Amino acid sequence: MIGCGGKGLSDMQACAETHDIVALCDVDHGKAKQARTEQPKATFYEDWRDLLDREKFDALVVSTPDHLHAGPALAAIALGVHVFVQKPLCHTVQEARLLRAAAARARVITSMGNQGTCLDGFRTAAECVRGGVIGDVREVHVWTDRPVWPQGIDRPTHVDAIPATFRWDLWLGPAAWRPYAVGRKDGEFKGYAPFHWRGWWDFGTGALGDMACHVANLPFFALELDAPTSVEAVASDQHAETAPKRSTIRFAFPARGARGPVAMTWYDGGDLPPAELLPGVKLRSGGFLLVGSKGTLYSPTDYGERFEIWRDGAQVPIDAPTPTLPRSPGVHQEWLQGILTKTQPLASFDYAAPFTEAMLLGNVALRTGRRIEWDAAAMRITNDGPANELLTKTYRRGFELPKA
Repeated sequence: MIGCGGKGLSDMQACAETHDIVALCDVDHGKAKQARTEQPKATFYEDWRDLLDREKFDALVVSTPDHLHAGPALAAIALGVHVFVQKPLCHTVQEARLLRAAAARARVITSMGNQGTCLDGFRTAAECVRGGVIGDVREVHVWTDRPVWPQGIDRPTHVDAIPATFRWDLWLGPAAWRPYAVGRKDGEFKGYAPFHWRGWWDFGTGALGDMACHVANLPFFALELDAPTSVEAVASDQHAETAPKRSTIRFAFPARGARGPVAMTWYDGGDLPPAELLPGVKLRSGGFLLVGSKGTLYSPTDYGERFEIWRDGAQVPIDAPTPTLPRSPGVHQEWLQGILTKTQPLASFDYAAPFTEAMLLGNVALRTGRRIEWDAAAMRITNDGPANELLTKTYRRGFELPKA
């Protein structure tokens, strides 16, 4: 386990139900305390590189901030280790490509930790869409109330002492060095670790990176979307180091097979789709709409496990088709059982990497403030040369990605 507090703790607990936990790693001794208490036989490390050098194990879970996902995952895959990585899968478009390719070469079993994929209701909704219950879908709207952490701010100027129980250098990892700082009661800044890193481009991927892997998951999966051809974004504000307080991002996906082109619009910061899309319905603070030629599928949840079908202004009974997707024992167990049976989960990197890549392109458009046109085969933005620099990042010495 790399990352033992918060989500990492629940990931560990889920895996420990059926398998042995042999090693733990965390840069924060306080956050790791409960995991170490529950798994006293597991060797504890502060540096994930030491763990990979010294331990022998079959599978690895990475539950760290976004900027720390790709390094340990790629290094483990190179050792033939099966990997589970929390969402979003990675920090940059290039990392998504590298992770998918590495996993395919090593033939390891992989999964991203967007647990909604494994819920029965999610798979029923996907079967409804693919079965034509709402007809041809050309329009999708996805929204969230995130961010619930500071965004639209500049870097603080104050410096604080690093706690003795916290390895700030290892927490920064591949990111450029910056002074440690904690929050101030009279200001907006609330510190970087352990939670408020999400809005900082050096560490997180903003509201889109955090929540699209949940809220946009069902539309992307059910419609079998892939790479967008263009993305454009409108932001409430622009700051060099953090995502904006609010944004709207429009993705254009091309036709694929029998399905026509799809326009998907993302809203965050509390914005909602136009009310006329579902008249008389008060939309929840997070959810999605799939607008089809025979009806609209609306989910008032992040995962899509609960959904409604609307036609001609009225909610109608759901006439779900015969199931075609396997049902899951849960996101962790689907991955762990897959290792034993050599079966890839539905959330494997073959699906998760293109999905994450598409969503991260939204952040590229957001940061440039311009419409970008995407050539997926060449992994290149064709109409804005400088924007291509945002497809990757510079890695601090000692934390470079393993060579393919």
